[in-house]
Amino acid sequence: MKALLTKFEDYLLDNLPKSQTFHPIFEDALHCMLKAGGKRFRPMLLLSVVKSNKSLLIDNSLDVALGLEYLHTYSLVHDDLPAMDDADLRRGFETIHKKYDEVTAILVGDALNTHAFNLIANASLSNDIKIDLIKTLSSDGGINGMIIGQAIDCYFENQKLELNQLEYLHIHKTAKLIAASLKMGAIISEYDLEIQEKLYDFGIDLGLLFQIQDDIIDETQSEEEAGKTTSNDSAKNSFVNLLGLDGAIKAANELANKCIDTMNSLDDNLKNSLEEILLKYINRHK
Repeated sequence: MKALLTKFEDYLLDNLPKSQTFHPIFEDALHCMLKAGGKRFRPMLLLSVVKSNKSLLIDNSLDVALGLEYLHTYSLVHDDLPAMDDADLRRGFETIHKKYDEVTAILVGDALNTHAFNLIANASLSNDIKIDLIKTLSSDGGINGMIIGQAIDCYFENQKLELNQLEYLHIHKTAKLIAASLKMGAIISEYDLEIQEKLYDFGIDLGLLFQIQDDIIDETQSEEEAGKTTSNDSAKNSFVNLLGLDGAIKAANELANKCIDTMNSLDDNLKNSLEEILLKYINRHK
């Protein structure tokens, strides 16, 4: 898995987007959060699924994985804006609107979002597969996915949601993009529809688990430990705010066990490939 991550990181750094302009800072800002690192969790999920069944297609899948990382990074850039979370720190670095300015951050997010689909459209894969990939990512990253989750999150600040509403919020805001990552890997690998849907459902559980864990981290870790702004959820609908810290930890434990059971039910190649990336994250709240 380390070799696969290194391969992806090298590819990302060798293929940073070019703005082809005389603008004095835009290209630096465009590269800023991409070069800052991060877990690369979503592209690694995609590549791990490809590795399990069609390892010869890993190189052909790198642009798709890169597009997934671009779209995720755009969402972080916009999430950090003053109108949303107003965060100062991301991936251990100053957020783009703090380092440069708010307009630049908005436009960098827009650029990363649109270029994600350009990367997928030009990947060395069949057109039918690329259409399915674009359908999946635009759905789960768009109006009925990440965007509506983000809209609900912002609109209902300082208004308490019910647990089922909170789960809906975070399934859409966070989990659907993780689910899409697994499904997109399965589409490239030509797994049958049953496996694609099983991986998608697994991704929903995994994404919900990650959100609960992030809420726990926000409550219990410093900015230096987390590498991002923490103690920033007091007005938000978080699992810690709704369930309390102990309740959130209990919910995370139950969901982590469910995710492990699902992973153990997969065929050996798929299970072994995913285990390499997932086992260190599934219980990261402990």
